[in-house]
Amino acid sequence: MRIVSLVPNATEILFALGAGDLVVGVSHECDHPPAARRLPQLTGSALPPELPPAAVDQAVTAQLESGASLYTLDEERLAALAPDLLFTQSLCPVCAVSGAQVGDAIAGFTACPRIVSLDPRRLADVLADVSRVARAIGREAEGDRLLAALERRLEATRRSVAGRPRPRVAALEWLDPPFVAGHWVPEMIGTAGGLDALARAGEPSRRTRWEEVAAADPDVVVAMPCGFDAEGSRAQVASLAGLPEWEALRAVRDAAVVAVDANGCFSRPGPRLVDGIEALAAAFAAVYWRPSQARI
Repeated sequence: MRIVSLVPNATEILFALGAGDLVVGVSHECDHPPAARRLPQLTGSALPPELPPAAVDQAVTAQLESGASLYTLDEERLAALAPDLLFTQSLCPVCAVSGAQVGDAIAGFTACPRIVSLDPRRLADVLADVSRVARAIGREAEGDRLLAALERRLEATRRSVAGRPRPRVAALEWLDPPFVAGHWVPEMIGTAGGLDALARAGEPSRRTRWEEVAAADPDVVVAMPCGFDAEGSRAQVASLAGLPEWEALRAVRDAAVVAVDANGCFSRPGPRLVDGIEALAAAFAAVYWRPSQARI
């Protein structure tokens, strides 16, 4: 079997199932595990590089309003790789090449690959995708083992935070302008022992205003700017220093701001969401459940 994965979450699941040797092409965002980086990359960003966050938001909005894709796709190279199976997505036009774009690309192929679109909206959907990918490549037993291991870790986290006071959390997937993180993120927060103050599970991410964040009065702010690792997230948080709306938040004054590896453990709905949940539980312990806090 020859597999092309144009979404990082599918790539990570495939490698976690031990099927990395079947993958012949990936997207430019498939950077985990390291072996995936050495495979032919079939996509690229259509946006200019090194834009500041506000300019990225403006460029993305303009591109989407024009109907143009945010991604390029190397159709000739895709045809040359002749995949039997291709993983894509249709959930978010900002996150990866869309299923529609892929469909147009393969319309003229002599032998079209089977297309599997991974479009999870909730944490349970992400876990179910592990089984879907495993079935698609005939590795159901490996899928069962991987799923069981992930569920054991989730249950261990639930037990570790049981009975603790739950902080109200504002999870922001972009900071300039602020965007509320949606879909599976509220459930990640809940599993880690918190309460999402701005979003509901399964609903899309959305633009917000600092006034809404302030009105929610979160105990903890989690900065998870899409596409950034932990270091990049910390830099994005640092860039807000001096912004009155930011400085006025109680969580900022209480030093209860957590910058996370958004790219690896929150934005992409793959196995590492469990790493993100474990990281959140540890972060809540550090900034909310710490002994110095009077509420404990």
